[in-house]
Amino acid sequence: MSSWQQPTTMMRMKYQDWLSHANLTEGETVGTHDPHYYFRLIGCGETGPMGECDKGSSEYLFDELPFFQPKENLYMVDPLEQKGIHCRFGMNGVIAENHFDQSRNAIAVMGGERRYILAHPNQCSLLSLLPKGHPSARHSAIDWSDPDLETYPEFAQAEANEIVLQAGDVLYLPTNWFHFIISLNLNFQCNSRSGVTPDYFKALRKCGF
Repeated sequence: MSSWQQPTTMMRMKYQDWLSHANLTEGETVGTHDPHYYFRLIGCGETGPMGECDKGSSEYLFDELPFFQPKENLYMVDPLEQKGIHCRFGMNGVIAENHFDQSRNAIAVMGGERRYILAHPNQCSLLSLLPKGHPSARHSAIDWSDPDLETYPEFAQAEANEIVLQAGDVLYLPTNWFHFIISLNLNFQCNSRSGVTPDYFKALRKCGF
């Protein structure tokens, strides 16, 4: 881990400032190696220095997205375990590296398109996961945008599903499922988590989690 470097930088930015950067990618004036910005809005009140949730609640997000309110419905399986609302705005070319989250997740796209590549937890032995204790634990060491099959030959055997979410689509992501996300254009997504489904923990225990 001594050579590990944090792949992203956290900063505060106004929406209009982010949008001015994001609009540049629509005209393909921003290259692959130029800075890309991933805007995040958290519906849980104050945030700590690393963006974590603090006490309180940003009620307006729950008013705007009533289906994510902590009430039992199609999206909130366990409303008592609702973890707030996270909205993420992507610019063309932004990716979220492959990882898993230890909770149920309902993901709604409000505008634009996002490509999701999904893998069952039983594929974990083929994904070269960074171990517990690593700063990027739960993530794959493989660059899914350009996998090095000489270094990670087992990755060629991994099975995955692919879906492109468009405005109005909602994806249910079960506990511990792997997901790699690519922004295909300017897009807006909000998601909310509610508890866990224990069925998929056994598969990940075999991979050290």
